Amino acid sequence: MALGSATPPYELRFDAGRICLDLLATTHPAERLGTVPALRAWIGGCGLVPGGTALDHADASWLVAFRELRGHVGQLVRSVHTLDVPSYERALGRVNEAARVATPAPCAVRGADGALVREFAGPPVCAALLALVARDTVELLTDPVARAAVRECEGDNCPLVYLDTSRGRRRRWCSSEVCGNRERVARHRRRAALARA
Repeated sequence: MALGSATPPYELRFDAGRICLDLLATTHPAERLGTVPALRAWIGGCGLVPGGTALDHADASWLVAFRELRGHVGQLVRSVHTLDVPSYERALGRVNEAARVATPAPCAVRGADGALVREFAGPPVCAALLALVARDTVELLTDPVARAAVRECEGDNCPLVYLDTSRGRRRRWCSSEVCGNRERVARHRRRAALARA
């Protein structure tokens, strides 16, 4: 893979604990997959491909496919109590269909410093990368322990979903620094207002 054509870095808003949940996080606070370069950066930034993987061949069809898969994953992850709804079944069928595609073949090659690094045997195609995300979704949905650790952020107007791996499984927010801090400030203001009344 040509290292010179790698995509620019992508800063995840937070690490949701699974690649499929990181994909869901690309909708908040605004659409983060609005362009093909943004998608390329996300693919590299979330670790879907090894560092330095060229994605110059990604085009607008990839953007459509990743957004479509994101919608299906969101419906499956958030619809715990609506398992018999036809739209849930359609989403499940689409994720299973995407998961059946062969994933990119990894290989070990010598890096510039002589150490072995992971690389794909050839340029990854869209369907193969979607398969990685879909398989991650299937693993999450079928693992009772992981599924039980999925949480939705308790922050006001925050739709983010994450895997709660905290001690005691008491994590309440996607980010203590963002949503958690907002909640603490709001709580402080309510107490201060009550004290003045």
